[in-house]
Amino acid sequence: MTSDESVGDLVHYIYASAATEEFTPEELDELLSVARWNNEELGVTGMLLYEKGSFFQILEGRPEVVGPLYEKISADKRHSKLIKLIFEPIEARSFANWSMGRAAVSTKQLSEIEGLNDFFQSGRCFTELDDGRAKKLLQSFKEGRWRAAIGE
Repeated sequence: MTSDESVGDLVHYIYASAATEEFTPEELDELLSVARWNNEELGVTGMLLYEKGSFFQILEGRPEVVGPLYEKISADKRHSKLIKLIFEPIEARSFANWSMGRAAVSTKQLSEIEGLNDFFQSGRCFTELDDGRAKKLLQSFKEGRWRAAIGE
């Protein structure tokens, strides 16, 4: 949290979407490079998961910034089936050091999360998550799962 932020000034927006076309690793790196630069300028932090054409993203920041950013993402032609999972106030950022972290996580690793194993073993995508499962996934990252692979 920056010095000008106080409790109640922050929200997180958690959404899932399906990619209209499969991303190559290079395309994903380019997307993240642009997102990191833009997010740093906007004071937005967060994390992106991409697995088999499916996105799960957490955006953190001020509501007047994160809301319009979500709307911009909603209009992006690279996304379809966009589902808002959670939009709520937070006391502190979970990804304060990441303008946009990316986790390269396999379906097998996702299926090892308690409470999510049946979901990911059945081959379902992020857009089918409910808010409870989205929070379990968020909690796994907050507890440090996969952060070493991302390189904080």
